[in-house]
Amino acid sequence: MTDIIMLFASMSGNTEEMAEIIKQEAAEQGAAVTAYHIDFDEISMEELQNYDAILLGTYTWGDGDLPYEMEDLYDDLQEVDLTGKITALFGSCDSMYPDYGGAIHKFGDRFIECGANVVLDYLKVDLDPGEEDTKECKAFAREFVKKLGVLSEL
Repeated sequence: MTDIIMLFASMSGNTEEMAEIIKQEAAEQGAAVTAYHIDFDEISMEELQNYDAILLGTYTWGDGDLPYEMEDLYDDLQEVDLTGKITALFGSCDSMYPDYGGAIHKFGDRFIECGANVVLDYLKVDLDPGEEDTKECKAFAREFVKKLGVLSEL
């Protein structure tokens, strides 16, 4: 069984809703997902090494800024070697800002700097996930689990 760690932050509940949809769909595809709600659950960076893959969900604050509760995680990632770690990112965004989903991009860049292999395009939902967004979240989870299976066979 593939073990995935999911780290996410949610202020309004939108990113948390996305995380739940993705977690449930990944589980239905045979993956074990352990979710940590940043700012509520304790997580050490060393724990990331215990998982086959990482999913990260974050909302974007203002015009592309990291949420305050994600700032320590963002900084702490600099100290972790994630070479080859399979990763994908998602989050709720607000299209009224020019830097749509900027926090997702910043985390994606940080993961790449740490050696992670970001295997999917970033999944961004404008505010709360509607019916089509729910379908996209499920497809994102299925594709992520599929990529894990393919990459583990190499």
